[in-house]
Amino acid sequence: MTLHFVLPDGVDDPRSPSGGNTYDRRAIHALRARGTDVREVAAPGTWPRPDDHARRHLGRALAAIADGAVVLLDGLVACGVPDVVTPHAGRLRLVVLVHLPLADETGLAADVAARLDAAERACLRAVDAVVATSPSAARRLAARHGLERVHVAEPGTDPAPLATGTDGVSRLLCVASLTPRKGHDVLVRALASVADLPWTCAFVGPVREPVDGLISRHGLGSRIEVTGPLAGAALARAYATADLFVLASRAETYGMVVTEALARGVPVVASAVPDALGDGGLLLPPGDAPAFGRALRRWLTDEAWRRDLRARASARRGGLSTWDATAEALAAVPATLRP
Repeated sequence: MTLHFVLPDGVDDPRSPSGGNTYDRRAIHALRARGTDVREVAAPGTWPRPDDHARRHLGRALAAIADGAVVLLDGLVACGVPDVVTPHAGRLRLVVLVHLPLADETGLAADVAARLDAAERACLRAVDAVVATSPSAARRLAARHGLERVHVAEPGTDPAPLATGTDGVSRLLCVASLTPRKGHDVLVRALASVADLPWTCAFVGPVREPVDGLISRHGLGSRIEVTGPLAGAALARAYATADLFVLASRAETYGMVVTEALARGVPVVASAVPDALGDGGLLLPPGDAPAFGRALRRWLTDEAWRRDLRARASARRGGLSTWDATAEALAAVPATLRP
């Protein structure tokens, strides 16, 4: 099978790591490994709100693909420009992979969110198939846009050695881009509520929304380290030395960093990641800093509860999915399409 994969230009840029970019790249590798001829189509532009040049480039790229071909489009590219994508419905067999509904990005003005939501609806209703990255995301997407069916292809997780941690308690880790949606402000407030206890925390990820001022106001400058993005051995060391993984996201469709932590047996306290976390840790309501603070206090003071969270993480570690399974799920979608 030949699959044309339209993805944002710069997906491999180490300065801008993201779950969506990682998913796209790993899915391509896994699809090729199972014999799929994946032809990458890079789409330069500021997606999901590109300029006219980027729109024309995408239109030309789609027009150059032969009739009847299967085309998988990253939703960040496709969903904001239905006027560019939908004219090819019927001629091409179009599949859209939604990493995050466009209007769910935190911090959008209400009118911008409404326009993006309407554009996404028009796009997804016109294409042949829609894929989400978790069962809960698929259900929400179907209900939101009135879709009859949304396929699921969950991210995989690479096996990893067990983390050694530090003292087993006090080293906390958050891996996430510093954006409003990831809830670092919630996490800082929660950490401030346990400032009387010993801990340090690393914020690892691209800094798109500075939090230094908030950290300083709470007097936590010596205890929270903002590292910027890490990769390779440096990122592996961050996970290996973590005692607890924390993520205070307001919205996620999956949460791959959670399974990265669980693959190393690191306990997790997080919000908005039910599918990634499973029974592997504590799931909290999004945006609830007091609840997060109470969970951190319990972690830092209750050894029996720490043992329970470690046991949950260990059990979940053994059931994590693989990238081969992701590729299998994606490759199965074209079989459901019209000839």
